[in-house]
Amino acid sequence: MTRVVILDYGSGNLRSAERALRRVGAEVEVSADFQAALDCDGLVVPGVGAFAACMAGLRAVRGDRIIGRRLAGGRPVLGICVGMQILFDRGIEHGEEAEGCGEWPGTVERLDAPVVPHMGWNTVRAPERSVLFAGMDPATRFYFVHSYGVRKWELAGGSPIAEPVVTWATHGSEFVAAVENGPLSATQFHPEKSGDAGAELLRNWLSSVH
Repeated sequence: MTRVVILDYGSGNLRSAERALRRVGAEVEVSADFQAALDCDGLVVPGVGAFAACMAGLRAVRGDRIIGRRLAGGRPVLGICVGMQILFDRGIEHGEEAEGCGEWPGTVERLDAPVVPHMGWNTVRAPERSVLFAGMDPATRFYFVHSYGVRKWELAGGSPIAEPVVTWATHGSEFVAAVENGPLSATQFHPEKSGDAGAELLRNWLSSVH
């Protein structure tokens, strides 16, 4: 059975994520333990709330180091909602800028939409080579609740990073809904709140965890 640790750094829907992962067959532990998070087959980094507060909580349990070390060894990591946003270079909320983990270049900023927050079910546009969305109908909807997102993909040509698989959604304007980049994957929506569609996505992610 695949061993998954949900990183407990004071932010996120820990128990709903735990239930969703158990539903698709994972052995799940919710923990802030450094070694447990390093040693598991797959690490899930949830997140709810403000970017800066989530980064402070993450650093308090050395979560940024855990993520970096796992990725250096090719060990899978899945970020969810703000747990995706903190993987980027920076976040700007209420005019204040905070530094993220810097795994991907880009800025988390307020959505350009007539109604914010973006709350509810939405379709996404996933590339054919996506693993997370493999086998899913393009009309499949996922549950979003957020006011901020990454509106521009800033990976420069010639970057040493392998070309990521970027999935987009639209609320007012386009924003990044998911990214897959080797061992690092993330979704802006909440798979653990997305019913059968979320379960299928988590099952697809587990199938890629070795």
